[in-house]
Amino acid sequence: MHTSLPDFDMPTEEQVHLAAESFRLLADPTRIKVLWALLQGESSVACLAELAGAAPTAVSQHLAKLRLAGLVKGRREGTFVYYSAADNHVRGLLAQALHHADHVERDLPSGAHAHHPRSS
Repeated sequence: MHTSLPDFDMPTEEQVHLAAESFRLLADPTRIKVLWALLQGESSVACLAELAGAAPTAVSQHLAKLRLAGLVKGRREGTFVYYSAADNHVRGLLAQALHHADHVERDLPSGAHAHHPRSS
């Protein structure tokens, strides 16, 4: 039935698995806070820990996983590493999720416009 539709398209198995892995990695409040902060600009582990309200060691572990998944990148400067979001695809994904959460929280209809999510 669906295959008879002219514009019907399904993602490849690899695309589906990679997308699911990205969602799995993002299914953590600390990681969402860290990524949102990194979308505002480059940051250190200590600063990210403060922003996320988490221990620096925990943030380091989250960053390692996000880095392996290609969602963040690091730049070494002496003994410090400064992290940034890998690309703007992450911004779109998080902005949509946070926008949806804002609608659910305020019981708004799906077409209503909500305020842009804050980084706090």
